[in-house]
Amino acid sequence: MKIYTRTGDQGTTALFGGKRVSKSELRIDTYGTVDELNSWLGVLRDQEVNRQRHEELVEIQDRLFTIGSILATEPGNTKVKIPTLTSGDVTFLEKAIDKMEATLEPMKSFVLPGGHPSVSFGHVARTVCRRAERLVIALDLTEKVEPLVVQYLNRLSDYLFVLCRKMTKELNAPETPWKARL
Repeated sequence: MKIYTRTGDQGTTALFGGKRVSKSELRIDTYGTVDELNSWLGVLRDQEVNRQRHEELVEIQDRLFTIGSILATEPGNTKVKIPTLTSGDVTFLEKAIDKMEATLEPMKSFVLPGGHPSVSFGHVARTVCRRAERLVIALDLTEKVEPLVVQYLNRLSDYLFVLCRKMTKELNAPETPWKARL
């Protein structure tokens, strides 16, 4: 498979199923943001502090490829075979969140992102995840998107927040509470 095809040189790309659309369409921005998120998950996976979570993060990256496939498929095209997202994928995230939270102090306030480069990478991933979720919701207003996609991204942003707190603890990094100036 050649890496360059020249078919996108005029500003269009093909959805799964063959339909050509502008690279500026919301659908393309949406799955492009999921791809960006997947790259940030790779950065997180490469952090030494996440060595014991390697397989968990690979599983999440695989699900993000699934979501990208769902979003890159022409609406209504049932002839294209794509991987599926299941409620079990959401449960996987919830169990991972519960396991991490069991070792953390309860939150008493919002926390400022940062404290260690690995934690900061996690917060960037979390905010990209939130953007991907917003884009999927916007896309759903014009073309129906599988509801599990929104649910998964919503839960993934929760996972990433708790992962940041877990990394903060494991790295003995400061967790800086937000103190609103009133």
